[in-house]
Amino acid sequence: MPGGLIALLDDVSIIARAAAASADDIGVVAGRAGSKAAAVVIDDAAVTPSYVTGLSPARELPIIWRITKGSFRNKLLILLPVALLLSYLLPWAITPILMLGGAYLSYEGAEKVMEKLGGSKHGQTVDDAIEDPVAFEKQRTSSAIRTDLILSAEIMAITLNEVAAETLVTRAGVLAIVGILVTVVVYGAVALIVKMDDVGLHLAQKRSAAAQKSGRFLVQAMPHLLTLLSVVGTIAMLWVGGGIILHGLAELGLAGPEHFVEELQHGVAGMAGALGGVLGWITYAAASALVGLVLGFLLVLTLHPLVAKFTGGPH
Repeated sequence: MPGGLIALLDDVSIIARAAAASADDIGVVAGRAGSKAAAVVIDDAAVTPSYVTGLSPARELPIIWRITKGSFRNKLLILLPVALLLSYLLPWAITPILMLGGAYLSYEGAEKVMEKLGGSKHGQTVDDAIEDPVAFEKQRTSSAIRTDLILSAEIMAITLNEVAAETLVTRAGVLAIVGILVTVVVYGAVALIVKMDDVGLHLAQKRSAAAQKSGRFLVQAMPHLLTLLSVVGTIAMLWVGGGIILHGLAELGLAGPEHFVEELQHGVAGMAGALGGVLGWITYAAASALVGLVLGFLLVLTLHPLVAKFTGGPH
């Protein structure tokens, strides 16, 4: 009996160590995959505040919570099973699907650049007036969850591409971890952003001069923060979108464009000395963003007239 018990405990310890190692591997891979999806995360955090801006402060957090629950459903109940089936049955389709996502990011980024340059706006922005708060809340919540589904699909596709060579269990674990963490980070940040002005107003009413100054700063910083998030999100979309296209082309046998950008990166890194690594990375990111911008412009110029033609209205 003692010998059997010792053997059993030894087996349990081996299994526990193996499980711990597996969990550690999942965590490492999840971190790597999550960093690849950073552009979509940034854009999601930049876009989402517009869905609650202008509503009663008492409704902001409940709406964000409803969108958060919808995002969890999108990632864990819809996209995760689909991604696992795809990786198991049609692994060759991951690259083309990822490239479609990259094209979508490029399109969205280029559309935002065109809006900044004076083009017509597409979709509702933080400057739009709200005439019926109840109808607006229902419509914007549904719209936000649909938008989240698109962005979440891109996040899961990027993640799946990073873990394609891992076991099914690891793929499932990484997709679940990335999905949960991204949702918590994005909508936690959104909740903080939309309540920042309320915190500022509260501080501005305090007796302390320091608190009043901090409160006024928060209130005045909100518009600038939203603008900064929008700019960073647009740049990140173009950078990642273009990078996905370059890498996808290389995976499909057309490696010339990616090799050219890599040589440009190495050339700048070689001339920059101690700052070579940073400047080389910036060069690669800028070149990828330029690729995304050109592709996005082409898609916008092609798709907008088609949408206007088939819908009979403005694109």
